[in-house]
Amino acid sequence: MISATGVWRTEGFTYAIDNGAWTAYQRGAAFDARAFSGLVDRLGPGADWIVVPDIVGAGRKSLEFSLTWLPQLRGIAPLLIAVQDGMAQADIADLVGPGTGIFIGGLDDFKEQTAAQWGVLARESLCYLHMGRVNSARRIKIAQSAGCDSFDGSSVSRFAVTLAPLDAARRQRMLI
Repeated sequence: MISATGVWRTEGFTYAIDNGAWTAYQRGAAFDARAFSGLVDRLGPGADWIVVPDIVGAGRKSLEFSLTWLPQLRGIAPLLIAVQDGMAQADIADLVGPGTGIFIGGLDDFKEQTAAQWGVLARESLCYLHMGRVNSARRIKIAQSAGCDSFDGSSVSRFAVTLAPLDAARRQRMLI
């Protein structure tokens, strides 16, 4: 995951582009549209997908903001619309499909309590589903249960000691 607020290099790996909204939220800063656009210009065409800019925790306001970005991002790489606190399936059902997926964002309670519903919509819409900020075995299980195609979290890059237990959790298969 390459963030607009981080270092812009791929190290030869496949990658996705994060818009940097979470980092801005944590810092109490405004979203850096210029940095995001620069990253998309530089690495967007090779990305597996791009998270459309959003506003953390802002529900419909976030979606309205995301919609303003869609015209300039379409056709560069597949897009993921970040769902935020207060959003429901009906808000994005007409927007998602094979070329536009779902990024489960939002604050902790929203993310965990609604992951399953986003999984249902993703399956019905045949779209890609990703969950952000998955830094615990419990969150990995939530992402797996929701049917996420992928997830991200910074824990293992910041705290090497978390690699083994999180990788073990990732490797466990859900028993249904």
